[in-house]
Amino acid sequence: MHHVSRKLTVDELAELFEGRTRLVELLAERDDPLGSADEAMAELTEAEKRAALNAHPAIGARKLSERSAVEQGTGGHPAVLTELAYLNQVYEEKFGFRFVVFVDGRPKSEILKVLQERLERSPDEELKTGLSELVAIARDRYAGR
Repeated sequence: MHHVSRKLTVDELAELFEGRTRLVELLAERDDPLGSADEAMAELTEAEKRAALNAHPAIGARKLSERSAVEQGTGGHPAVLTELAYLNQVYEEKFGFRFVVFVDGRPKSEILKVLQERLERSPDEELKTGLSELVAIARDRYAGR
């Protein structure tokens, strides 16, 4: 894992996390923001955790930041894209926050399987998993700058 050896600004962190949230503000106060993300998460309320996840774009969304568009890739079978859109909606209705997954070059068909599996989890499990994935994405983005 790439550790950040310097402070990052709110704006730099907001780019890595797709928005300015309470999580981003807490991380900007730290000397090792991405290395201490777990500790910062522990300081958040459940609503703040949900807001951090909801700042991230949905898998397969049409309006994406340039960085998210590159990470998610283009294309995908229309049936897979339709199912992703539907299950994203089901997920958000079930859990009250957005499905976040570290894509890491995987095809949308594989992400669809991950989404189907994660729909079977409890809300607490899924909140922890989503936040962990969110931090993994930010760390990867920082390492690839």
